[in-house]
Amino acid sequence: MAFDAPAARPVNPRFSSGPCAKPPAFSLDRLGDAPLGRSHRAAVGKAKLLAAIEETRDILGVPNDYRIGIVPASDTGAYEMAMWSLLGERPAEMVAWESFGAGWVSDVVKQLKIEAAVHEAPYGQIADMAVLNYDHDVCFTWNGTTSGVRMANGDAIPADRKGLTLCDATSAAFAMDLPWDKLDVTTFSWQKVLGGEAAHGMLILSPRAVARLESYTPAWPMPKIFRMTKGGKLIEGIFKGETINTPSMLCVEDYLLALDWARSVGGLNGLIARADANFGVVAGFVESRDWIDFLAEVPENRSTTSVCLKFTDPAIADGAAFAKAVAKRLEAEGVALDIGGYRDAPPGLRIWCGSTVEIADVAALMPWIEWAYQTERAAAA
Repeated sequence: MAFDAPAARPVNPRFSSGPCAKPPAFSLDRLGDAPLGRSHRAAVGKAKLLAAIEETRDILGVPNDYRIGIVPASDTGAYEMAMWSLLGERPAEMVAWESFGAGWVSDVVKQLKIEAAVHEAPYGQIADMAVLNYDHDVCFTWNGTTSGVRMANGDAIPADRKGLTLCDATSAAFAMDLPWDKLDVTTFSWQKVLGGEAAHGMLILSPRAVARLESYTPAWPMPKIFRMTKGGKLIEGIFKGETINTPSMLCVEDYLLALDWARSVGGLNGLIARADANFGVVAGFVESRDWIDFLAEVPENRSTTSVCLKFTDPAIADGAAFAKAVAKRLEAEGVALDIGGYRDAPPGLRIWCGSTVEIADVAALMPWIEWAYQTERAAAA
């Protein structure tokens, strides 16, 4: 049986969860001020890097006494720097409810071999943050990019904790309200919520994290690319635009453009509102159909950026094959690119609904998902 394809199509079919859609204002022509062919140590380069840091601080509302640094290797590099440099002074609490959190568990337990309690939850669920020992160092993701499960808030994190909190916020920063007083280390990458270019990470340190860096020396050898102290003191230049390794000034210019666009839509509140509205379109679609549902079981823990869906039709015999077929059909039609579920996650779809995605495109995509579902179900019958 043939089903009529929807008439309207998303103008921008890019719903990938990383790298994510560029800001609507993006144009290569707007990157012409990038100081290409110049040293990042030159005054113009350092000024651009410092502007990226300070604009990040201003839009995210990061406290003035927190350090912000641009580091290599995306969010992964930033989080690895933090773990290798800060952990080991006391036991750790490792929290994971999706693949990236599980990766941090593996690094701490198998590579650094730190005494650690591991708290895991299956895809679709979240670990109980209230049962952790916050006198230990706690490592967690705020938003599980591959599971679509996020923390609703930071209420479980005590103000009088003795340990540090290390938060991977790569698909939450700029789209969710992060409680800075509860976070000692926060990391994210440019290519997520703001749709920047890849390979650069952001590392944000609280005064407590800085104090740890200056008072504690890890037992293991520290690669040069991870070193943030010299002679027992923080290398302040890292947090003023003097990056550890050579950054791409073209990527920096692109990030500055994204930050400028973020300010134009209302800053953090505007960015959160755009992501929430996009998520609301998907939520309305899911709630009115009995063959699709969120992977995240609890409504308040559902991500508003990396929205993960599962097919619940009992007539579907092979869920993995069916989900792949739906994603492939949508890509072939040019209406949705890269929305298959993450390879380690349960089969389904993953739709990026961050602020750089236009709500009209999300609304146009929903009928296409239904069309692809009906078409594939009929073909499998």
